[in-house]
Amino acid sequence: MIIAISGAHGTGKTTLAEALVDRLEGFVLVEEPFWQLVEEGHAFSQPPTVNDFEAQLDRSIASILASEGDVIFERCPLDFLGYLAVHSDVLTFDPETRIDEVYKAMELIDLIAFVPIEDPDRMPDVEFASMRRRVDEELRELVMEDRLDLDVKAIEVLGSPEQRAETVMELLRAPIGLNRRARGESRDSKGTSQREGRQGRKT
Repeated sequence: MIIAISGAHGTGKTTLAEALVDRLEGFVLVEEPFWQLVEEGHAFSQPPTVNDFEAQLDRSIASILASEGDVIFERCPLDFLGYLAVHSDVLTFDPETRIDEVYKAMELIDLIAFVPIEDPDRMPDVEFASMRRRVDEELRELVMEDRLDLDVKAIEVLGSPEQRAETVMELLRAPIGLNRRARGESRDSKGTSQREGRQGRKT
């Protein structure tokens, strides 16, 4: 099984990923591409350039395609499409050059846990605040509204770190928790939004 944690920077993705690894026996955690690339000597600009986000997108795709067993990924390809979509130099990025590989990688993911910016913001002093807000909105469309018509189940997690982790665990424990054939959107008794997997691809 592959679980991806998605969201803008400064929303608590790493905390959630680590909490889930502690709860899910046999799962391994793959840190987000940014840190993988930093460890390999990639020099990121501040703020990051289109090339920086393209490098992270490529690493995300490659890591998912090469994965085996039960894995939790910090971020997935949709995260970097979100950042690229709001970048001031977005016109220099051609999504068609990578879209097929994005679909191949996303087909392997069983669940996306989307960590949004909450109101009030739990981390209001994060750098690049304006970009962060725009990315949050873009990811909501990509992940929760399924703009690319991906067959991946997605759930929005809210509240404390403990509440977020338990939301994911409740879904995984449910008998039909990862039924990828279901369609539509449901809302549980706690107000947690769930977007069921869809078949097909938008053209």
